[in-house]
Amino acid sequence: MSLTPSSMLELRTRAVEFELPDVISGNVISLTEISSGKKGTLLMFICNHCPYVKHVQPELLKIADDYLPKDIAVLAISSNDVENYPEDSPELMLEEAKRWSYPFPYLYDESQLVARSYKATCTPDFYLFDKNRELVYRGELDASRPGNGKELNGNSLRNALDNLLAGIPIDEHQNPSVGCNIKWKY
Repeated sequence: MSLTPSSMLELRTRAVEFELPDVISGNVISLTEISSGKKGTLLMFICNHCPYVKHVQPELLKIADDYLPKDIAVLAISSNDVENYPEDSPELMLEEAKRWSYPFPYLYDESQLVARSYKATCTPDFYLFDKNRELVYRGELDASRPGNGKELNGNSLRNALDNLLAGIPIDEHQNPSVGCNIKWKY
C-alpha cells in the first residue's frame, strides 16, 4: 500500500462519458443513463481491499441513503488490476456490494480508461458533478483516516453536496482525498 493523494482534477472539468458493467445488476451502465435529469452526480473510485475504503464504508452508505432521495446520482467504480490484486475481481466486488447492501451501482473498469480519464489516483477518490456534469468538488470525504481518531462524518463531501442542492457556491479550497494508490496495469 502506498499512501497517495487525489490528483485534484481541475474544477469545472466536464464529466467524461463512459459505459461500464455493473457487478450488481449485470447491466452495462452509462454515465448519461445514471445522471440524466439528476441535480448532481457523485462518482467514487473505490475498491474492496483498501483499508482507507474499508474505513469510510459506513459513511459511503449513509451519504448514498441521504442523497439518493434528493436526486443525486451515486455510483462507485473499481479500476484496480485484478490480475495482481484478485481481491478486487468483479466476483468479489459483487460479494462486497451484497455484504454492504450498496444502494448504488458498483462498476468495473477493467481497461482502467475511466480512471485515467478522470485522473483518479487513489481509493477512495470522490468527484461531485453538477446537473450540467461540471466538476464542482473533488477531494476528501472528511478529515478521518484509519487510526487518526477523527470522527468519520463525511462533512467535507456533505458540505459540497448540501451547497450544490441549495445553489450555494462550493468553496474551491478543497482538501485532497488520500488512500491506496490505484493498482495500474503496466
